[in-house]
Amino acid sequence: MRAPLAERPEAAVARLTEKLEEFLGTRRETPFLALDLDTVEAKYHELRECFPAASVYYAVKANPATPVVRCLRDLGANFDVASRFELEECLALGIEPRQISYGNTIKKSADIAHAFARGVRRFAFDSEGELRKLALHAPGAAVMCRFQTTGQNAGWPLSKKFGCDLEMAGDLLLMARDLGLHATGVSFHVGSQQTDPTQWRKPLSDAASLFRRLSRENLPLETINMGGGFPVPYEGPVPPVSQFAEAIEDAVRDAFGDSRPQIMLEPGRSLVAEAGVIQAEVVLVSRKSWFDETRWIYLDVGKFGGLAETLDESIRYAMRTSRTGDLGLVVIAGPTCDSADILYEKSGYELPLDLACGDRIEILNTGAYTSSYAAVNFNGFPPLRTICL
Repeated sequence: MRAPLAERPEAAVARLTEKLEEFLGTRRETPFLALDLDTVEAKYHELRECFPAASVYYAVKANPATPVVRCLRDLGANFDVASRFELEECLALGIEPRQISYGNTIKKSADIAHAFARGVRRFAFDSEGELRKLALHAPGAAVMCRFQTTGQNAGWPLSKKFGCDLEMAGDLLLMARDLGLHATGVSFHVGSQQTDPTQWRKPLSDAASLFRRLSRENLPLETINMGGGFPVPYEGPVPPVSQFAEAIEDAVRDAFGDSRPQIMLEPGRSLVAEAGVIQAEVVLVSRKSWFDETRWIYLDVGKFGGLAETLDESIRYAMRTSRTGDLGLVVIAGPTCDSADILYEKSGYELPLDLACGDRIEILNTGAYTSSYAAVNFNGFPPLRTICL
């Protein structure tokens, strides 16, 4: 039986399914990501129960593994794609173009034209330049303008690169109508790994204000895409999805009253993160001087192998090992010849003092934004393998 990483809250939260536990005992070559599709299915059903009236579009970028996409297809999900390559994967699996939203606000003209030719009719934008590309290459398509949020309390904020201010969003939607596009609504994202259920309230209020403004200008909007953001218990317990659903329902009611808009959700992390675990190997245990008590633990997976969300130690994964000795502070790093490939140096991680080269470590709740982040050939290391069970 494996022991938790340390007496930290996250170690007590993450639990693996029996199927994953059995598979990890087969001692395959590391590193790899193992993912239990039964957990993906359970998470999807939970979300649908909490948001029965919403349209769910899985964010393929979270984990584009074919078995994951196929599983969600069979459950009736729609799909949000960020590139023509994700689009082609969905179409190859028999997903209808009407089930696909091209949510990336930064697209090449050729990719817009390609998606439109393949039957996609739903696109997002957040700038005049992108809007004019859509008018030219996707005439008559349904478009949504993304406006900015603060990303407050999100583990992985999305507040600066994407979206425009509310006034510009309204102006651009009017321009979309004048350019012959179907301006259907707005989108926003409160940040990935958002642990505060109240963070949807202000953007929903802002959206309602914009709906009223454009209604006065004879442009009735109908849809709000609230993105994803529902959190995963990396460091400790997080509110259940039902609590977010209740807070969002209250915010929609207060903002819109009886004139409820259609709601789109684009979950990614919350559907697949807890389904996955990365098994890695300890490559080296070292110290930087004879007098330094802090050990450096080098794994065979790092930032460039799929753990990019450890950037600035933003996402702090729980880990576990079979060693049961006393614990000591460590720096955890990856195997590459790049000084940026340090996962955790300031977060106070501890590992057993008897940890040795060749030991296995499991990195928990890693089904999202890991394999899809892995470099193709940096230092010659292959991409992180995904094994779906």
